[in-house]
Amino acid sequence: MTEVRIVDSLSHVDRAQWAALFPGEVEDYDYLTAVERAGLQGFRWRYVLAFEGAALVGAAPVFLTEYPLETTLAGPGRRVAEALRRRLPNALVLRLACLGSPCTERALVGLSRSALPAVRDGLIRAILAGLETIARDEGCGLLGLKDLAAPDAPPWAAGAAKSGYRPLPSLPIAHLDIDFRDIDQYLARLSPGTRKDMRRKLRAPDRVRIEIRTEVDDLIDQIMALYDETRGRAEMSLEDLTAAYFTGVLRGMPGRGFFVLYYDGDELLAANLLLHDGDTLVDKYFCMDGERGRPLNLYFLSWFTNVRLCLENGWTRYQSGQAAYDAKLRLGSRLTRTANYFRHRNLLVNGALRLVAPMFAADPTLRSAA
Repeated sequence: MTEVRIVDSLSHVDRAQWAALFPGEVEDYDYLTAVERAGLQGFRWRYVLAFEGAALVGAAPVFLTEYPLETTLAGPGRRVAEALRRRLPNALVLRLACLGSPCTERALVGLSRSALPAVRDGLIRAILAGLETIARDEGCGLLGLKDLAAPDAPPWAAGAAKSGYRPLPSLPIAHLDIDFRDIDQYLARLSPGTRKDMRRKLRAPDRVRIEIRTEVDDLIDQIMALYDETRGRAEMSLEDLTAAYFTGVLRGMPGRGFFVLYYDGDELLAANLLLHDGDTLVDKYFCMDGERGRPLNLYFLSWFTNVRLCLENGWTRYQSGQAAYDAKLRLGSRLTRTANYFRHRNLLVNGALRLVAPMFAADPTLRSAA
């Protein structure tokens, strides 16, 4: 019989048992532990665990927060929502219990790979019931599943639908297969216009210096200034990262987390946090001084630096996250669709949210998503 347990720290979970449910996951136990310890303001953590006897057969992280509904709005809708919040500060803020993590590329939903489909369906129901328990105990009206990726979606989507959750398109995840032998072969696959544009952009001035670091304590204030500026330019953002996040990820993932730093002379202009598992390179955060970095084409320089790192280390996949899709598609990336699932425990509020839900969906017109 399945037993559901809820804990408030990953330290209460056996590392090997967790890892067995998430094979090949870059954002693993060590990464989630670093997130938990990062002191992100406004967030609390829970973990839903499903056991058969002493064996962990299902698991998912959960975060608790005060969720401003305009977080996923852009343009006029966001401005209207922000104006409403200035008059009624709590009007568009709901207490949220959400399966997933604000700091991962997709929902981490782990199930025993040996379980039969009927058993897996039962585990999904058990984990969703655990989420319901957390929401009730913590006084959260809004429940969610964040960034459920298309390859993981079918059984979870079916279970969420039976529990009354509504799907909303979220931002796709971009990735590039490193199945070429060198940069020249990679460039040859791009369109003639893109290839010409990239060769021009990559003629970076000699003063741009690139450094790879696995420890950045002495630079963290400068990195945080770049992060704050970059976050200020973003239209959508849920979490506000801390210095402890960046330094904690490096300490918690030795040999698998590092920064690539871009200097103009001795002045730091950009910092790129990357993770890898020996096969996939994940581009977590690229932070840049926009005014000085754009003329030097640092975004594109960082892209090709990361592709070169993949080639040099035998990594076969470069995952570049949920932004700047036009550029990433030009550079040969493919997109994997994701979706958020939400429902409110109050039937009247839930009905109202269903009516306005399309306003809060990410752009569904990205035709290259798979």
